[in-house]
Amino acid sequence: MRYITTVLIIVIAIVVSSMLMAAEREFTNSIGMKFILIPAGSFIMGSPSNEPSRSSDETQHQVTISKLFYMQTTAVTQGQWQKIMGSNLSHFKNCGDDCPVELVSWDDAQDFIGKLNRQERTDKYRLPTEAEWEYAAWAGTITPFSTGNCLSTDQANYDGNYPLSGCPKGENRQKTVRVASFAPNALGLYDMHGNVRQWCLDWYGNYSSDSVTDPTGPSSGSYRVNRGGSWNYSANLCRSAYRYNIRPDYRDYGLGFRLVSTN
Repeated sequence: MRYITTVLIIVIAIVVSSMLMAAEREFTNSIGMKFILIPAGSFIMGSPSNEPSRSSDETQHQVTISKLFYMQTTAVTQGQWQKIMGSNLSHFKNCGDDCPVELVSWDDAQDFIGKLNRQERTDKYRLPTEAEWEYAAWAGTITPFSTGNCLSTDQANYDGNYPLSGCPKGENRQKTVRVASFAPNALGLYDMHGNVRQWCLDWYGNYSSDSVTDPTGPSSGSYRVNRGGSWNYSANLCRSAYRYNIRPDYRDYGLGFRLVSTN
């Protein structure tokens, strides 16, 4: 069960951090990637036993994110990818520079991050941990989606033929769309549900049932985590708590990433 006190902690953290760090609420880097401040706080990671279509690996446990971080407001776009990598490997190239890059493996994302860090003479960019990603996706909510108990295709790009149980059907666009085509969540993040799945830093593994601080997943494994669902996924696979794991060298038309900045 997620407690009301947890929501209050998150809301208070957002308000206090915004007041104290208003001048550093967001920044844009050298290739036009916009990042927004995500405050520190605690939340209940995973899904309750009565959440529709929940998976057995979504064990609820309390997580504390002890330090603020910045998260990219959108997935990495094709235009941003080309500025760093010099080419575009996406399937949906006709979608344009403002559409998310896809066909990106976890290994490809690491190559991009390395080159971006070298270009900006820093080491601050990386993939989000699974806990950071889920914390940002919830954005203080306790429902399956940051939009509530249902996710409509006016709120996200997914296969609207397959809504969450009890929710109305919608459109199936059968392709990616431009990033930020829909309203952001309460933290100012776009497309945390649908459009393209997003790689996380962690190896995939079972959650601890204990309270943890700044978890980073197992020390080794065979599969990396990705989150958020995609344009060709059903709504239940776009839930904030849903976990997907695949090989780090795997690529497909619905798989991209977004970055965080930590200093």
